[in-house]
Amino acid sequence: MSDPQYVVVGVGVLITNAQGQILLGKRSSQHAPYWSIFGGHVDPGESFEACAIREIKEEIGIDIETPTVFGISNNIETFQQEGKHTVSICMHVEYNGEKAPQIMEADKCESLLWISPTDPLPEPHFEASRNTIELWLNKRFYQPHF
Repeated sequence: MSDPQYVVVGVGVLITNAQGQILLGKRSSQHAPYWSIFGGHVDPGESFEACAIREIKEEIGIDIETPTVFGISNNIETFQQEGKHTVSICMHVEYNGEKAPQIMEADKCESLLWISPTDPLPEPHFEASRNTIELWLNKRFYQPHF
């Protein structure tokens, strides 16, 4: 369990293809067996864009350019369940199709799936990913928690 005095900042990258589908991965270690978009924690001194570019290259081996921020997710449910409070910067990038995404860290991800964001999400689904997809679909920047 993380120290509840700290909030961790991460990025979640919604990758869309020309058909409007989003790319998901099924986690195989931490947060297994959850499905999720890709991303990770921001390193000290790192921009959100640099974090997104680094994480996508590390996780699925593709180079992305100009990821853009479209929302923010305060992941309260995860904090209540695990004691780890994360805030996710929701980013978007369009997949250019030049190189197929592939699992680069088999110890962390076991499969990839392109899915329409309006189809039911595979379950169980990671909260930060679900929040990001909902913000994208509803064209919202933030969903308040009261």
